[in-house]
Amino acid sequence: MAHHYLCKGSDLAEGCARGFDPRGEGADTIFVVRKDGRLHAYRDACPHYGDTPMAWRKDAYLDGAATRIVCSAHGAQFAIDTGICTLGPCLGQALTPVPLAIAAPDDIYAVMEET
Repeated sequence: MAHHYLCKGSDLAEGCARGFDPRGEGADTIFVVRKDGRLHAYRDACPHYGDTPMAWRKDAYLDGAATRIVCSAHGAQFAIDTGICTLGPCLGQALTPVPLAIAAPDDIYAVMEET
């Protein structure tokens, strides 16, 4: 497993989400959400249809109240803490979680298989 640097923890505010391209593929492939002080990371792909990106624009992963992750292509809504679809065409399916590692002093890394 490889650790890919994402950002400083202080760069991700409470109630916000941010996309990352940890392998330099040219598009965000994972995103991280900070909710209630905890970080949650997922692949940037809706389970409803293949690898459909979730955001309709850069870092736009959450609903207006920042209480759910929303797929812009299908309108599916996902719980931030579990990634499980709670409303929409992929009800009961889940986003693919991405493990994170936090290193001193405040660095966030995605822990991913090497390709």
